[in-house]
Amino acid sequence: MNFSKTGLLRSWQTKSLSIVLFAYVLIALISTCQDMFAGLKVYVPGGRAYITYNNFRIFKFSFYHLVQGKDIYQLFPEDHWDLYKYSPAFALCFGLLAWMPDWLGLLLWNLINTICLFAGVRLLPGLSDQKKSWILLFSLLEMLLSIQNTQSNGLMAGLIVLAFALAERQKYVWSTLCIVFSFYIKIYGALAFIFYLFYPNKGRVAAWSIFWMVLFALLPLLVVPPHQLGFLYHSWLDLLLNDRSASVGMSLMGILETWFHLSPSKNGVALAGLVLFLLPLIHIRRYTDYTFRLLYLASVLIWMVIFNHKAESPTFVIVTAGVGIWYFSQRPDPVNRILLLLSFLLISMSVSDLVPAPVRNDFIRPYQIKAVMGVVVWFKIFYEQIMLRYKPVL
Repeated sequence: MNFSKTGLLRSWQTKSLSIVLFAYVLIALISTCQDMFAGLKVYVPGGRAYITYNNFRIFKFSFYHLVQGKDIYQLFPEDHWDLYKYSPAFALCFGLLAWMPDWLGLLLWNLINTICLFAGVRLLPGLSDQKKSWILLFSLLEMLLSIQNTQSNGLMAGLIVLAFALAERQKYVWSTLCIVFSFYIKIYGALAFIFYLFYPNKGRVAAWSIFWMVLFALLPLLVVPPHQLGFLYHSWLDLLLNDRSASVGMSLMGILETWFHLSPSKNGVALAGLVLFLLPLIHIRRYTDYTFRLLYLASVLIWMVIFNHKAESPTFVIVTAGVGIWYFSQRPDPVNRILLLLSFLLISMSVSDLVPAPVRNDFIRPYQIKAVMGVVVWFKIFYEQIMLRYKPVL
């Protein structure tokens, strides 16, 4: 019996990443089938019914609206519900999928999200395949939720982790490409530029970052004239500024508002969070410590959500990726183990059907319970970094 258990353990350790890859591909297939056969959905009472995979349709039609010379940041109720909020460059890039039939484009989009995060974690140096597998499994349910909503959060998490892993290998051309592309999806991706403080060749990093930033900024000129592109950037900025004042989302700001009835300045909260985020950089000698750098990767991922005024439930795959990297980059610790378990319960399980609907609707969602452990773990990471109280696994 002991031999059998040992054999099973070794088999898992050897094949763990292959098993997890299969799971990630499988949920992409299942989610695509669910969306294709789910029928229509009404997003506002008495409103028009739209296809369930509405976010994919927003991305898809953003490409067609771009090439047709329209303002892609306006409502197009004949095509989809809600606004397109990403860059003109992302709209153009989505043209690679837009021409395909929905079932194929949607499947590839879901696979891009799942495989990108898998590849990023797979390329992280210094961690065993078993630890990488646990990080990915910890994020599996949130990844499923994200792709069920056909969102870009798996891609965002994957690009940030890929950028870090490639920087560790001094592959700065591709690392900077990942961060810049994440910025042109969601501007919070720019936070990951912090990684390059830890590596040599900063001039080369800066040059490639500028190159990619300019390239993506001008890329839509392939299909629109300069004056239209300038108009689109102005329209995008207006949308982001107006959108920022609209809500607080599942974030630290949401917790302050719903728990304590406080409504501090969103810019003030974000600025305070940024100061705390940067404060551990005073430990310059720790830049060569791989665990310190991994903690910054985890901090970036979690910060992007808990200080994001528009954070919603499907964005938390970014948080769980950060929590997983934080926990499995250190030696086992009782406190961290409790926080990991609570994170799984309150983030991944709290909005599942295992929790009675009245609890979800009257407590979990109104009180931003899903955001709580993201905030707690982020401040735990901050404490570990600033006090140098982490336990390196290497």
